Formats: sequence, structure tokens, C-alpha cells
Amino acid sequence: MNSLSSTFSPVAGWNPGSWQQRVALQQPQYEDAAELAEATGQLAQLPPLVTSWEVLALKQSLAEAQEGQRFLLQGGDCAESFADCTSPVISNRLKVLLQMSLVLVHGLRKPVLRVGRFAGQYAKPRSTDTETRGGVTLPSFRGDVVNGPEFTAEARRPDPQRLIQAHAHSALTMNFVRALIDGGFADLHHPEYWDLAWVEHSPLASEYRRMVNGIGDSLRFMETLAGPIAGFTRVDFFTSHEALLLHYEEALTRQVPRHKGWFNLSTHFPWIGMRTAALDGAHVEYFRGIRNPVAVKVGPSVTAEQLLPLIEALNPDDEPGRLTLIHRMGNAQIAKSLPPLLDAVKREGRRVLWVADPMHGNTESTSNGYKTRRFDSIRGELDQAFDIHAAAGTRLGGVHLELTGEDVTECMGGARDLSEADLDRAYKSMVDPRLNYEQSLELAMLIVRKSTGSLG
Repeated sequence: MNSLSSTFSPVAGWNPGSWQQRVALQQPQYEDAAELAEATGQLAQLPPLVTSWEVLALKQSLAEAQEGQRFLLQGGDCAESFADCTSPVISNRLKVLLQMSLVLVHGLRKPVLRVGRFAGQYAKPRSTDTETRGGVTLPSFRGDVVNGPEFTAEARRPDPQRLIQAHAHSALTMNFVRALIDGGFADLHHPEYWDLAWVEHSPLASEYRRMVNGIGDSLRFMETLAGPIAGFTRVDFFTSHEALLLHYEEALTRQVPRHKGWFNLSTHFPWIGMRTAALDGAHVEYFRGIRNPVAVKVGPSVTAEQLLPLIEALNPDDEPGRLTLIHRMGNAQIAKSLPPLLDAVKREGRRVLWVADPMHGNTESTSNGYKTRRFDSIRGELDQAFDIHAAAGTRLGGVHLELTGEDVTECMGGARDLSEADLDRAYKSMVDPRLNYEQSLELAMLIVRKSTGSLG
């Protein structure tokens, strides 16, 4: 495959701020325009969080995933918090993704592309602009990059200085992740580095240990024949977040030497959520001009007549690795809603990477007031996704999950069969319920079983 750099063509009528001429949904209402301008001006002078060559390397790997040569594992927190920018939380999150990827590599017999939902996932869309409690109405909490969760006028005021804080916390997260990986944390010779103490007695532990031992034996055998294999001492790892706050994204959109065009250097892999994917909206306008690989969340209400023009707007040149479509239909709706979209995209011959998000379409509220997801529904949607793609002659090339390495009880079911009563024990999420380690690992095993008929 030719270098993706050679496929670039300028985007007519676009600049990093052209989105401001469109309707921008899900943006906070800042009280002081001068204060916002000062903060974004300062942000624009700060160093980028990622590099253009990392972005292009990811795009190349996504192009390979489109061809079935890799599998995408994209996962992390629903919404990061500044308070969770700590070494245990970050390393545990990385451990979960590494362990899941080990299961997938072992079972699928192909490279796994690891992308974390972190180092920038500080903003969340909201259903309403305001929240009312006890007759008091305040702005909704939109994530730490915008305001605070406490229900006070001071905390809920959108504060432009939080944009600077988000950049700082993202940089700290990225620095620690890079240091861990470069220091050998992801070395396949030492998967024991990835163990999480609290799951020592997990029902899945013995099955995972068997895989680790099998990989270790194979690795030692190969190195006995060929000597040390350097590629197993570290892994490539990329970041992603929903590029919701366009003032933040614009300030980190840069031109770089030796590469044409503009790169969003706040993350490797930004995506557009369902609420902001209007064809004539500000987010699509912004996304169409950046050179990053991009993704769009696709829900059950999206029709082929809506999706095909969106694909054309975001990837008019049908560039390999450029566009990922993340379908999040819900277990009850995927069988009806997904096949027409697969058929339409296939009929038009458009090059996309199809990825399943079995989380967001399966959110419900319990009688005790918790937002939760049933593991059986998550598993059911993912199981159906593989079958529907197989029937359509298309390929499910990855998964997109909300998960954590912490000992949380936010999704019901799974290896320990968590119930509604368990949610009260360790429900920590600020926004959406996440899979814990055991549930994440169980889902990775399901993917392998579904793809190969066994765990290998």
C-alpha cells in the first residue's frame, strides 16, 4: 500500500474555524467571550499532545483493519475526571486493554490495534442544557473540561480555564502511558505486570492464565530458534475521544512541517457522537478538513439516505483508513436497523471500517435510580453484530467499549452475576456505566469464540 501522505488533497473552503459558521450543538454557553478567547489563545500556543506521524501511522493501521488484517480494540472511560488522573487509575485502565488485546491476539491470530478512550475524554453531551433540583435550575454538568459536578452556581458555571486544565491532565496521562509502554510495561515476556490484584480470584482467572502460559511457551520456543524478538517488548498505543468541544479542538488543530493539511493534535482518533452528526452541522464541518482518521457513531434512527451523504462529506476521496463507522443500535434494534446500512454502504462500494459499540444502545435505569447496562444485552448485541455482518458479506473489524480497571459494579451480570442490589456497592461513574475488568475480559473471550468457534 502506498503511503497515505500521498493521497492528500486540499479541502475546499475549509479552515480550522469554519465550523463557527454552522450550528454547533452541545457547546457550553460561556458568559465572557473575551475570557474564552484568552483561554483558547493560550491553548493554541501549548505543545500538541500527539504527533502527525503517529496520526498517519494509526490511519495506516486502520486501513489494514478495513482489509481484515487487524482488529480494533477501542476502550476506556465514559468520561474522564481530573481527579482520576492518577497512576493507579491510568495503569489499571491500560492493564485491562492490554489483557483484552492479549486474549484477542491469541484467539484471532492477528494483530490488535489498541486505542484508548482517554487523555482527552473530558466532555460529555447532555440531553438538556439545564438541571433543576428543589426549584433551583443550573447549567448541566458537561464534564470536567467545562464545569464541575457539584450542584452549585459556582461549580456549574462554564469556565474557559478548564480547557487549559484538560490539556494539562491529558498531557500528564499521555506522558505516563508513553513512559509505561516505552519502559517495558507492555512487554509480552512479562504479562504478570498487567495483573490487577482485586481480580486474583476471578472465575475467569484460570482461563486467562492458561492463555498467558501458552503465549509464554510459544514466545520462548521462537526465541530459542531465532533469538530475542524486539517487537514483543512494546506495543503501539493510540488515544481517542469524542471531539465535542470545538473551541478546544480548533485550538489544537495545527499545520506541521513536511505534511500538507491540518492535523488535530489533541488526539490520534477523534469521533463524532450521534447528537452532533448532522450533515450541515458544525462538527461535520470541522471533521471534514482534518487529516486524522475519524469515526462517527451511528444509531438505530440513522437511515441509508442520511449515512451515505455523511460518508461522502467526511471521506470524498474514499481514502483507506480515513473513516470508521461505530454502530450502537441496542440489542433489541440491531437486527432491524443495521442490515439496511451495511447493504447501502456495500452497494456504493465505500471503504469504511465497521466497529460495534454494544454499550450505548443498552442503557437503562433501575428502580433505585442507577443508570446501568445488562451484560446479557451487551453480549447479545455483539453476538448479533457478528452474525449480521457475516450475512451481509461485510466485516466487523473492531469493538468500542466503555470500561475501567477499577473494582466497580455498574453493569449487571457477567462472571460474578452482578445484580441490581450490587450496583450500590461500587458505582463510581460520573455519567455512564462501565464494564469492570471481569466483564471486559469475558467480552474479549466472546469475540474470540464468535470469530473462531473456540479460544484456540
